[in-house]
Amino acid sequence: MHDEHKGRAAVVGATVQWLERAVIGLNLCPFAKSVHVKRQIRYTVSDACTAADVLAALDVELQTLVDADPQLIDTTLLILPDAFADFYAFNDFLPRADKLLRRRALEGIVQIASFHPLFQFAGTGEHDIENYTNRAPYPILHLLREASVTRAVDAFADAAQIYERNEQTMRALGHAGWRRLLETDDERH
Repeated sequence: MHDEHKGRAAVVGATVQWLERAVIGLNLCPFAKSVHVKRQIRYTVSDACTAADVLAALDVELQTLVDADPQLIDTTLLILPDAFADFYAFNDFLPRADKLLRRRALEGIVQIASFHPLFQFAGTGEHDIENYTNRAPYPILHLLREASVTRAVDAFADAAQIYERNEQTMRALGHAGWRRLLETDDERH
């Protein structure tokens, strides 16, 4: 049990580092800093290995998010270190996650964003730098409250420009800059 706890803590630690250094540090998502600073992000590490197990974990996390006070849990990162090593399998799974949202009548209440170590936007090459805006240390299903997303978009004057700004940021950073950004403190010394 102790090793399992240490393993989960390391997974959460790597995820928080990515969130702080990349997502918040590069301002890839201008809405992320607020929920991070307020400690309103729920980090859940799932031991799911199969699509069915991931769906079961997702179902639990959807209910947890919906039942929670938004001031305590505004968003959830369901981290999947043992599932979907292959990006295309992960991508093929996403419609099943959306189907679960519909079955639970949560469309318009919760939305799911996705991150993966090998994330690739349609029409891009595997190593194109713009893919890195959605690359995380592990496959992640990000559960967001629609009301919070709407408030954040309304408060952000140029929300429509985020994707383009992120592309510019990533091109300026480059692959070497990305690697340096995510180096652990041990790797830096």
